[in-house]
Amino acid sequence: MTSPTYADKAEIIATLRSRGLHARADWVDRTLPDLVDTHRNAALLRTLDIDPLASSNPGVAVTVHMSAPADRERDRDAAGRPRNARPRDELGRPLRHNAAGAAAVPGELALPPDQSLAKVQLLLDANRAFDAHEVLEGTWKASLEGERELWRGLTQLAVGLTHVQRGNSFGAVQLLRRGAERIECYADDPPHSIATVRLAEWARSLVARIEREGLATLTQDDLTTQLRS
Repeated sequence: MTSPTYADKAEIIATLRSRGLHARADWVDRTLPDLVDTHRNAALLRTLDIDPLASSNPGVAVTVHMSAPADRERDRDAAGRPRNARPRDELGRPLRHNAAGAAAVPGELALPPDQSLAKVQLLLDANRAFDAHEVLEGTWKASLEGERELWRGLTQLAVGLTHVQRGNSFGAVQLLRRGAERIECYADDPPHSIATVRLAEWARSLVARIEREGLATLTQDDLTTQLRS
């Protein structure tokens, strides 16, 4: 019986991105475990043109491991919750374990509404939608019950912008549309001076433009708006 070997998912993703195959890389990131069994997934790896054994061709090869160590299968925090310890780039995409990633927003961060909105505005203005989503997600999870769907909608807008920056038009349209629907529910009495009506209109206008023209013509100004009235 052949002993199993494992390919590092981060290396597969990095290889696909180096070829400009970002949609495939995103699918691998969502679908496969951190260490990919090269025997069970041999057909899939061939489809992706990834050969873990072709060490003489770095364009298609990835490092193989003879076992799947427990600490690499699923990293966990002090509370035992699973987390992904791999570094990520400025758009939140996983890198190889030894890569120098972008500075990350602390996973336990849960800013109060006013601080969260101020921080997120700075991040969006700096073209850092993924980090904005991380800040908003922390506030959403700690928010009052009556405001939770609003913060969830704001988080979805930031994720939609992240998809725009990653070149994923389908994901961008889906998340921007869902975010607009949730935010619009607070139009009559928006808390924290959040510009719910204008944000929903802006998101829907962006969706219409993406569906009409694609992503290529969008500029940073198109992806930035003021969160508060």
